Amino acid sequence: MTQIIPSAEPFLFPGSDVGCLLIHGFTGTPKEMRWMGEYLHGQGFTALGVRLAGHATRPADMIPTNYTHWVASVEDGYRLLSSLAEHIYLMGLSMGGVLALTTAASLPVQGVVAMSTPYKLLGNPWLLKSADIISNFMPYAPKGKEPPGSTWFDQAAWREHISYPQNPTRSGGQINDLLSEMRAALPQIQVPVLLIHSHNDRTVWSGSMPAIYEHLGTQAKEMLWIEGSGHVITRDAQRETVFRAAANFVRRVEKTA
Repeated sequence: MTQIIPSAEPFLFPGSDVGCLLIHGFTGTPKEMRWMGEYLHGQGFTALGVRLAGHATRPADMIPTNYTHWVASVEDGYRLLSSLAEHIYLMGLSMGGVLALTTAASLPVQGVVAMSTPYKLLGNPWLLKSADIISNFMPYAPKGKEPPGSTWFDQAAWREHISYPQNPTRSGGQINDLLSEMRAALPQIQVPVLLIHSHNDRTVWSGSMPAIYEHLGTQAKEMLWIEGSGHVITRDAQRETVFRAAANFVRRVEKTA
């Protein structure tokens, strides 16, 4: 029987009838969204942080999951939050942003905040398509060539960060498939969208935010570039800037609702 890593549990902070569904990233945990949830709750909103299938336990639990399971985790969170809040905003980090945008095309939400969100993977297309086969003899792949924590500006936050130390190889193919679903969904999105990305993000292709912006169907869309944070902008040094931008976005949309 698997158990959730301590401090990486999902969370719920009840507040007003405006709800924020917070979605963590690939190999991450709800903890990377918890500070944001606490901030939004402090602003009066209801905040729910979901745990994606296969995450926050042990890396082996992620291997059998498909991207459809991650989508289902978001839908479960949406249904739960719908019982507490009338207006719902999807807010996701990295793959969580991909999931937020993908599901926004089909779920009745008021808006989306997508942070550090990739538009596509830059890896070898053949390797990504062959991930299931490769995973049979190489179940895990290294996360990168840089020393752990070297891309973070807030080292204290990095030392408390929780994520799987390696990427399950098969899951790389699944996120690639999920990105295809997101790209197909972007023109269908008609609700307001706020995109946030750091110029210092060395994990996601820097052209991702402009590409997502260009393909969104909604005209109510905006981009915010920040400086002084790495990829996990909900935990790194400029997190307060990100939190304020998200809260202000929700308030602006609510005024026009």
